[in-house]
Amino acid sequence: MRVAQTAYTVYGFIIFIALFLLLFPFLLIPIFFSSHFRLTGILNRWWARLLFFFIFISFEVEERFPLDRKRKYIFCPNHFSYLDIPTLGLNPVNAIFVGKNAMEKIPLFGFMYRRLHITVNRSSFRSRGNTLLASMKALDEGKSLVIYPEGGMITAQPPHMSPFKDGAFRLAIEKQVAIVPVTIPFNWKLLPDQSTLRLRHGKGKVIFHEPIETVGLSLAQTSDLKKQVFRIINIELKHQNSSPVVSSHA
Repeated sequence: MRVAQTAYTVYGFIIFIALFLLLFPFLLIPIFFSSHFRLTGILNRWWARLLFFFIFISFEVEERFPLDRKRKYIFCPNHFSYLDIPTLGLNPVNAIFVGKNAMEKIPLFGFMYRRLHITVNRSSFRSRGNTLLASMKALDEGKSLVIYPEGGMITAQPPHMSPFKDGAFRLAIEKQVAIVPVTIPFNWKLLPDQSTLRLRHGKGKVIFHEPIETVGLSLAQTSDLKKQVFRIINIELKHQNSSPVVSSHA
């Protein structure tokens, strides 16, 4: 069984790379012509859909509230697995990611990531400041953002989340942009964050909750907004994982 799972994991990685190479020429359009930045979200959706199709993982996208495709939002999902990144590629709203700068070191992929998305070195105060400025600029340009508020895959006990950082919520209030809580309940079972990554068969799901408006909020309410988003995602995680909704094979 372990040999089969290792082979499945290698197969999934090959599919990921093959699809990236297939779509890379099209990603050059928003890279060199920034006015076509919405194409990034469209290509992300194709990449994610094809990936999950070819690795035989069915994925349910649940939109609890109709999201306005022409509005800008800040999407805040829980983060337990490397599968969370392609999962947010299924986002019905075109968006770019704010993620760790380690992605930049990956050949070719890193070139794409740093040109189309926003990177941060969380150990550097200067980098965090530059990321905040870049995120504000992106929102001013009409772009939606995906920010993992835990600050990375930090928790050692999924589906229990780590405390949220303030950044996404301060940004939302400063720019008066709605926050969308996002629950990814099962990816920690499909691709656990372990020293040896092993992909497992199963069914995935992502839930886009109703946006929380920030118009009229002040920075003094950052903590309240953060707690509200945490509570929404946490309740959904507990509900989704209280019954055997998804099966996975060890």
